[in-house]
Amino acid sequence: MAKTIMVQGTASGVGKSVFAAALCRIFTQDGFKTAPFKSQNTTAVFHLLNDGRKMARSQAIAAYACKSNPDPDMNPILLIMSNDGSTKIEVIINGESMGIMNRHEYNEYKKQAFEQAVASFGRLAQSNDVVVIEGAGSPVELNLNKGDIVNMGFAKAVNAPVLLVSDILRGGVFASLYGTVALLPEDEKCLVKGLVINKFKGNTASFKDGVRIIEELCAAPVLGVIPFTDVRLEDEDSLTDGGLKTKQSLEREISSSVDYNDYMQSEFDRIAAHFRANLNMPKLYEVLNEGA
Repeated sequence: MAKTIMVQGTASGVGKSVFAAALCRIFTQDGFKTAPFKSQNTTAVFHLLNDGRKMARSQAIAAYACKSNPDPDMNPILLIMSNDGSTKIEVIINGESMGIMNRHEYNEYKKQAFEQAVASFGRLAQSNDVVVIEGAGSPVELNLNKGDIVNMGFAKAVNAPVLLVSDILRGGVFASLYGTVALLPEDEKCLVKGLVINKFKGNTASFKDGVRIIEELCAAPVLGVIPFTDVRLEDEDSLTDGGLKTKQSLEREISSSVDYNDYMQSEFDRIAAHFRANLNMPKLYEVLNEGA
């Protein structure tokens, strides 16, 4: 059975997808068969597999970071937003369309979808050494948390240790980390095993007092202060994540003499090295080993 670790964020766009992909690459480099997982992803764009099934592009990219092939089990619930401005969504389960639903219809269906997500996770956990789980948005959207199946709701279901990521570049890192932890109920707060401060500009050594204050406030260790870096990975979710680009825009930036797939593999290695150099790796593995 795989060990698990879950990446959640204090908000959308803090760098969850990049951090999750970096962890996928790090664990793969360290000799573990690794798979990404996100129980539910909402997007306007999807990744089309050779057999016609659909999954989120971000989990397909994370699969490539693991040097493996994308599989719908990595994103068992995909909600494809309408491009006509309506609130209706196409619900994709394990790559297959369940039809168009409105919000009420999907909420009625969600319990069944969640069961499918847990089953998909179980298959990945049986066939891999490590599963890196990614959350969505913030885990403390209190008006939306009833029936959550992608953040703490899923972490509790599989008993996954959680790393909470915040973006210091946008400011308010103390409030975002402390506020998120403080708003979690006790049965969820205890799952937060580490904090990551992302996109720091300047000398990270100058933030030692900040790290101490955050650890005291949140009663959780800071596993790393990650310097800002220009991320040149592609992502085709509806919201770009901290500098990720669409495939088309990225291909335009890359020299025609460079193979696109070779470039992506090289970029995964660069980003993994960047995070590895700025994370407390022994502590990271302690957290991972809690998710057995």
